[in-house]
Amino acid sequence: MKPVRAVARAMLSGIFVINGARAVANPEPYVSRAKPVTDRVAPVLERTNPRLPTDTASLVRVNGAVQLAAGLLLATGHLTRPAAAMLAGTLVPTTLAGHAYWTVDDPTQRMNHKIHFMKNLSVLGGLLLAAADTEGRPSLRWRAGHAVGGGQRKVRSGQRKVRRAVRTARRDARIAVWSASAARRMPG
Repeated sequence: MKPVRAVARAMLSGIFVINGARAVANPEPYVSRAKPVTDRVAPVLERTNPRLPTDTASLVRVNGAVQLAAGLLLATGHLTRPAAAMLAGTLVPTTLAGHAYWTVDDPTQRMNHKIHFMKNLSVLGGLLLAAADTEGRPSLRWRAGHAVGGGQRKVRSGQRKVRRAVRTARRDARIAVWSASAARRMPG
């Protein structure tokens, strides 16, 4: 299964590496399409951290740099889950900026943007699968549960032991009551 994962990751990351490199080298072709989205994001960035760039060209470059770096990480098999999650995060504003088909009046262009929008949704689904893929290893949640609490099987086993101990204690208590009762009835 490992060769399939490696090929799939390389195929999935290719578009991000190419477009990310283009956006870093020359953001101008993307600026006009990105402006509606960056105009909404810029005030939030200014409130969060005034030192962050808020002009459209810089945000396009940052998005491209993240896509390039995360795409290379995903393609080479390093930090694949965080890389896929980062690519998924960059794909949302990219799709909204580049393929807002609901704003296009020309039916042919509208259909073209709708197709690209749906394609990006499919790629987003692939990225989410890649972000969740543990490659057959237990998830962090499972490992944490087993490291801390001994795992679900041990918890169930512990619960059985407690129930058995309670039954045994009740039985011993009944025997003690019967013994005491019998001892009181004995002469002497």
